[in-house]
Amino acid sequence: MPSPALLKLDNGPNSNPPSRRGSMAAIQSFGGLSMESSIQSQYVKEALKRATMQLEVLESAKRLAAYTAVDHHILPEHTVIGVGSGSTVPYVVDRIIQQGDKLNKNRVFIPTGFQSKELIVKGGLKLGDVDQYPTIDVTIDGADEVDNELNCIKGGGACHLREKVLAEAAETFIVVADYRKNTGLLGKSWKQGVPIEVAPFAYAKLLQNLHRLGSPEATLRMAKMKAGPIVTDNGNFCIDAPFDEAYMQDPHDVSCYQRLGILRLMILRLVLDISLARI
Repeated sequence: MPSPALLKLDNGPNSNPPSRRGSMAAIQSFGGLSMESSIQSQYVKEALKRATMQLEVLESAKRLAAYTAVDHHILPEHTVIGVGSGSTVPYVVDRIIQQGDKLNKNRVFIPTGFQSKELIVKGGLKLGDVDQYPTIDVTIDGADEVDNELNCIKGGGACHLREKVLAEAAETFIVVADYRKNTGLLGKSWKQGVPIEVAPFAYAKLLQNLHRLGSPEATLRMAKMKAGPIVTDNGNFCIDAPFDEAYMQDPHDVSCYQRLGILRLMILRLVLDISLARI
């Protein structure tokens, strides 16, 4: 059977055989398509390679930040430890486990949500809760964005309430963040808005208040794999409220806009320590 490139030159049994010149042109055309396909394939391979390298750098930054934070701030005398949420937290738990059974057998770990609870249990660490241990030696958590004054936005993972409670219950609060999170000004890269956890019955009134107070684009956070809004581990709703840059120059002004129904508005001022990885 003739190749696809030659089929166009063969119009039937009574047609004249293709000329040598026509055959060569068809073969060159076929070869050109093969070359173009090869170039595209090489381009895709190079793009995938670059993406893989970027991902490796990012994961290395997360690991470095997490390991550094644990090494400097999870000390032998710490027996009650809060574990936060986010993409850096698995590295935090890994490093804690590496500290050894001798230290960890006398420790209890308080999670901020389902993710950290699973990490604690799967790591063979002792699980506790803040109602059992209202005073925490150290809480280590992630952040969505950090500014030059060590204010940070948290709550992208919808663990607002427990994250804030564990932060306030801790003698020392540590934030682990890779280089992308250090943007100088809140809202510069985190465009979703300030996360707010709200009682379900109060969300409509709170949205109305936020629209009047300077966040006209504040919206209820909707789920992607279910119909309806995101529901937190504590059964609440989430609102994301973007504010103009002028508001975010002093995040304390935004955090003062708490109104009816707000359980936690996640802007924190880090008064103790922050671990940032720069690579």
